[in-house]
Amino acid sequence: MDTGKILAGFLAPHPPHLVYGENPPQNEPRSKGGWEPLRWAYERARENLEKYKPDVLLVHSPHWVTQQGHHFLGVQNLCGKSVDPIFPNLFRYSFELNVDVELAEACCEEASAAGLTAKMMRNPEFRVDYGTITTLHMIRPQWDIPIVGISANNSPYYLGTREGLEEMDILGSATRRAVENTGRRAVLLASNTLCHYHFSEEPAVPEDMSQEHPHDYEGYLWDMRVIELLRRGRTNEVFELLPQFIDEAFAEVKSGAFTWMFSAMGYPNIPGELHGYGTVIGTGNAVMEWDMSAAALA
Repeated sequence: MDTGKILAGFLAPHPPHLVYGENPPQNEPRSKGGWEPLRWAYERARENLEKYKPDVLLVHSPHWVTQQGHHFLGVQNLCGKSVDPIFPNLFRYSFELNVDVELAEACCEEASAAGLTAKMMRNPEFRVDYGTITTLHMIRPQWDIPIVGISANNSPYYLGTREGLEEMDILGSATRRAVENTGRRAVLLASNTLCHYHFSEEPAVPEDMSQEHPHDYEGYLWDMRVIELLRRGRTNEVFELLPQFIDEAFAEVKSGAFTWMFSAMGYPNIPGELHGYGTVIGTGNAVMEWDMSAAALA
């Protein structure tokens, strides 16, 4: 078996509004559009995904919360209806997906061997969370690539930011070993928003873009600072600033997907490609890509 490798990583946020604005047949609510800059950013990311020809997409979502350990989807075929508990008026999505169970089990085993609490999810009736579904739909609406879904242990919230992110660093390294040992060509998806300050009420017409703007100016400035560092490939500086960014911008990267992805990629100091930035109910969202072939050349 050839050694597997991580081909690329994407910062791939999951506002369900983007699916709603796109009006795919799987989603019941109908819209008149909205959030076009972010949806167009995902279109550019989709085009780039084509060139990698991955065997599998791995996604870490903050909305599959497991307090006891890191869980991995472990049922080959899952289907059902995923509903956003906050925005059921926007997101009621009938999903059907295929899981790379062999890779998921390898990830689980590597995580356990590294000292983390890890478990396989074997419930065939499991309803996949809207964060996982949104990110996967927006990056690959054809649903023709097997996936590995990973839960958010949320250790940064109850252990403390630094200690929790250390767990995510270990999980990322375990993921990389599993990918290599199983011979997979993998793309990673960090399903995270940046600044997560948001409005508490939505407008009468949710897709009315005259009402959409950053909730918090200081949070917006933080997003621009972090994005600019990522665009310049100054990864080390980003991770030095990450705890402060999380505290001051209420950044959703605290949930760990961002750290997991960069750890799995080996924290490459290569420029990230920004496909687009936009707000959703005031939160800051960037669609970005890291091509690991650039890291190899570097």
